[in-house]
Amino acid sequence: MPTTHIRLVLNGKKATNADIRLSVMALRKQGHTIEVRVTWESADMLRFINEAIADNIQRVVIGGGDGSLNEALNALMQQPQQANVLEIAVLPLGTANDFATACGITNNIYSTMELAVHGDSYAIDIIRANNNYFINAAVAGFGAQVTAETPDELKDFLGGGAYTLIGLAKALGFKPYQGSITTEKGTFNGDIVVGAICNNKQAGGGQMLAPKALINDGLMDITLLKSFSTFDIPVVIDEIHAMSHEAQFCYHFQTSWLEIDFPIAIPLNLDGEPYPTKQMRFEVIPKAIRFVLPQDCPCLYQETQKSGIDIPL
Repeated sequence: MPTTHIRLVLNGKKATNADIRLSVMALRKQGHTIEVRVTWESADMLRFINEAIADNIQRVVIGGGDGSLNEALNALMQQPQQANVLEIAVLPLGTANDFATACGITNNIYSTMELAVHGDSYAIDIIRANNNYFINAAVAGFGAQVTAETPDELKDFLGGGAYTLIGLAKALGFKPYQGSITTEKGTFNGDIVVGAICNNKQAGGGQMLAPKALINDGLMDITLLKSFSTFDIPVVIDEIHAMSHEAQFCYHFQTSWLEIDFPIAIPLNLDGEPYPTKQMRFEVIPKAIRFVLPQDCPCLYQETQKSGIDIPL
C-alpha cells in the first residue's frame, strides 16, 4: 500500500520495548505517518479508537495481546457503521497471542510492523456474545477457570504452557457444570467439562481447539467435552484428536449461533477476558470488520474479500 497515516496503540506494559521504537522510526523514514498512543487504564482504548475514527485514520495497529485486541474490537463495535471502514492490524506482544499465531502473524516486531503498515486488509467475522464481542474464542467451564486463575507472573514464566500445566492439575478434581446448550442443530442437556466457541483455530495459550475453523466462513466452530472418568481418558484423548461429529465424550460441529443456559454462573472467557454468566447467546456477524493479514493466512477461506473483490488466495 502507499504511504499512509497510521495509529499505533500500545499496551502500556509494552511501551518501553526498544525494538518497537526502532521499527516505528524505520517506517517513518519510508514516509509513513505513524502516531503512537499508549494505554494506561481500561477507558483509554475506547478513547483512542474513537479519536482514530474522528480523525479519519485509515488503520490502527494494536500492540498487545489477545486482551488488547478484544478491547479494540469492542470499542470499534460501539460505532458499527465504522467497523468496515477503520482497518485493524495487530502487533502481538502478549503471552499467548492466540489470534495472531493462528493467522500466521509472527512475533518478530519489525516484520510484523511491516505487515501492519504494508499488508492488505480482509473482511473477517466476529462473534457477538450478548452485548460483548470477541474475535478469537470463548471458552466455558474448566478451561475458562484455568485462564482466570493463572497468575500473570506464571504466564510470563511459562508462556502458553502455563495454561496446560495448571489445566492438567485442575482436571483431576474438576466437577463438571450441568446445563443446556442450544443451536440450530438442537439442544444438549447434561454435564459439560469444557465448551469452546471458536471463530479462530486456537486459544488458551496454543491449544488447537478448532483446527478447521476459518475467520471468514460465517460459522463458529464448537467443541464440547462431556463429563468423563479417569478410566475414560484414553478415549477422550483419541476423540479430541479425531474432532468427530459423533463421539462419546468430545463433540465438534459448526453453527451460526448458540445459546447456553446454566442454573449457576459458569466460568467463561471471551478472548481470555473473564465474563462468568448463566445465560448467553453467541451469534456470528459475518465479515464485520477489516483486519490486516498475511496473504497466505491459514485462517482465511480459499476465496476471500479483499478491497471488496472476491479473489482466490
